[in-house]
Amino acid sequence: PRPRPSTRQATTDVPCGGPRMRVTTWLLALLGVAALSATYTTDGSSGLAAAQDAPAAQMTEEQEAAIAEGGESFEFQAEVNRLMDIIINSLYKNKEIFLRELISNASDALDKIRFLAVSDESALGDTKDLEIKIKFDKDARTLTIIDTGVGMTKADLVANLGTVAKSGTTNFVEALSGDGGGDLSLIGQFGVGFYSVYLVADKVRVASKNNDDDQYIWESTADSNFVIAKDPRGNSLGRGTEITLFLKEDAGEFLDQDRLDELVMRYSEFITFPISLYKSKTETVEVEDEDEDEDEESESGSDEDEDLEVSDEDEYEDEEDDEPETQTVTTWEWERVNVQAAIWSRDTKEIEDDEYKNFYKSMSKDFNDPATWIHFKAEGEVEFKSILYVPNEAPYDLYDNYYQQSAQLRLYVRKVLITDEFEDLVPRYLNFLRGVVDSDDLPLNVSRETLQQHKVLKVMGKKLVRKALEMLRKLATSKKGDDDEDEDEESEDDEEVDDAEDPYIKFWEAFGKNIKLGIIEDSANRSKLQKLLRFKSNKSGEGWTSLEEYVDSMPEWQKSIYYISGESVESVENSPFLERLKKKDLEVLYLVDPIDEYAIQHVTEYDGKKLQSVSKEGLSFGDSDEKTDKKRLEIYKEKFVPLTDYLKEVYDKKVTKVIVSPRVETTPCILVTSQYGNSANMERIMRSQAFSDPSKAQYLNSQKVMEINPRHPLIVELNTKVESDPDSEETKDIAWLLHDTALLQSGFMQDDIESYSSRMYRTMAKALDMETGLDLEEEVEVPEDDEEEEDDEEEDEDEDEDEHDEF
Repeated sequence: PRPRPSTRQATTDVPCGGPRMRVTTWLLALLGVAALSATYTTDGSSGLAAAQDAPAAQMTEEQEAAIAEGGESFEFQAEVNRLMDIIINSLYKNKEIFLRELISNASDALDKIRFLAVSDESALGDTKDLEIKIKFDKDARTLTIIDTGVGMTKADLVANLGTVAKSGTTNFVEALSGDGGGDLSLIGQFGVGFYSVYLVADKVRVASKNNDDDQYIWESTADSNFVIAKDPRGNSLGRGTEITLFLKEDAGEFLDQDRLDELVMRYSEFITFPISLYKSKTETVEVEDEDEDEDEESESGSDEDEDLEVSDEDEYEDEEDDEPETQTVTTWEWERVNVQAAIWSRDTKEIEDDEYKNFYKSMSKDFNDPATWIHFKAEGEVEFKSILYVPNEAPYDLYDNYYQQSAQLRLYVRKVLITDEFEDLVPRYLNFLRGVVDSDDLPLNVSRETLQQHKVLKVMGKKLVRKALEMLRKLATSKKGDDDEDEDEESEDDEEVDDAEDPYIKFWEAFGKNIKLGIIEDSANRSKLQKLLRFKSNKSGEGWTSLEEYVDSMPEWQKSIYYISGESVESVENSPFLERLKKKDLEVLYLVDPIDEYAIQHVTEYDGKKLQSVSKEGLSFGDSDEKTDKKRLEIYKEKFVPLTDYLKEVYDKKVTKVIVSPRVETTPCILVTSQYGNSANMERIMRSQAFSDPSKAQYLNSQKVMEINPRHPLIVELNTKVESDPDSEETKDIAWLLHDTALLQSGFMQDDIESYSSRMYRTMAKALDMETGLDLEEEVEVPEDDEEEEDDEEEDEDEDEDEHDEF
């Protein structure tokens, strides 16, 4: 039996008119030709249906061994024309990719000669400059890429360009694997990048010169044939490769120097070697006048003592004559395109802050300096280098289309741009990040335009998120470290000024919503994100406070972190819910951003302290007066049983219960919601949604509990009135008025506007001692003496005429 050929060495020779093009086996399998192995029955029909009907029998070890011993090995066959058509028309999404591929190949060639020159100084010869040049000819419709790399011999041209999917770079690295080849950072790996030139070119001509051979030309039109001949121009390159593309009719955009400049900057900006583009410039230059010298001589020989009178017109004419003649001249010169260096590949200790800032401005096109950045190298299951930046200001449309925006991070593989769409690596709440990620071993598709789904990507994403949150954490604690050094200068006024200067506060005001969205979306990093939260509070003044600072300032007996949600700081700071907490000198966090209450539902506790809303039932403090308060509360409950029972009967389904509570100090009563129900602020937000359904509004309303203040005189008097006259309309109106004011003061909306208005009018009538109540008065009668009115009008007109005559 024949031994099975190695997958790497197996090739297919296809006879052609000229030299044979060969195709490596692994690419055939990649393109799906494995479908040729489908089994068929003896009558020619497919055997798949039969295989589906009956379960396949498992083979024994002896049967497996028999197949291995008696089986014959064959090589895949392929039609080269069809294969080239697939590579050209199906492998790549964008035509512009061809320039990236050619520049990457040129960079590899330059890396190879530089590596060889380490051990052999004569390898560079007379061509010392390692560079890449690009030029175009609009008349000939050609685009040329030149490099001074290692070049190719005739055999290399046949082997590398004549064999589809054979990577010369991969072979080079493998050949040097024992001699330090692992230290090389070469780009090529698939061996199909060169053929992307046929996306834009009908014909390609490659001239190459290697130190070990003469200069040869390889030429093909993307069919089965290619031609190789000795270059009749001789050794015009010195060393390296020149690729000339004869562009198609629809590829004229690649003859525009601005378009070429844009593509080089997008995909190959950070290639190690200089990339120069042959550009034209239009300048306006002065033209020397041949008669000018003669005029000067004649003027010098004239009589200088002669007085001449010159008119103004002659002066203007002389001024016009003195203007130099100009003409437009077009000049051509080489201009380097990739000026910016890839600073992420350098050691962090060698890079100054100004270099980081300039790199950010160059990459993001932002005129402002970044707020902060982090430069790191990740090692382990996947290795990559990265620089992450946080902008100083948020884009105006950051939240306009939140679920369609992704972080503006660029993924490079060996300094070549692969993609700038990081939808799967970084969570959406970090879409404000800017930066680069460069790796040598990412799983790419053959086109190198997209990433393959792989567990390595998840590992990379976790590391990027961890480093991003670490960067924000350092930014949040940097001001605290500075304050510790200047403890002697602390005061309230200074703290307010410092908050305005704190870099993290500036970040929070710009991107705080992103952190709150992260609390909702990223459960794995929720504990880290909690430390980045900032809130206004009743003790923060104009500044902000964190959960960490809140816990540090808590009294020992306090068990919970208190917060209140509302529409604005002004609406919550005077809320009746805060009366008892202010008396106990407790801090309360203000949740005034619409997203705050959504986010806080995912933060059940911090540092062992539970978060508790002061607008919901079950509020407790845990101080030393708690036992005394409980005993006092029991006495109040017995005293106000008539009032609580009466109010519950009057309000019916408007409230679930009425209780006596020590929560309020100066307010008669408030309405609170159940522990797990929607607060008044949440009801308001959900009603305001663009796609809210009014028919389902009743499901949004939470169950309300009325808590009355037993020390307030209105409550005491109403309790007395309920006991003496519970059935009167006046008592019911006062009870409802108590409910309505508590409803509005607690932040809820009044649903029954008509009943509310009627009660208010009746209350106003009683306050004015109106015996007739709200009965309307009779209409006023209009007098019918029309003649007297006409006489009065005539007299008025006469008086007006007399006044006019006197004037």
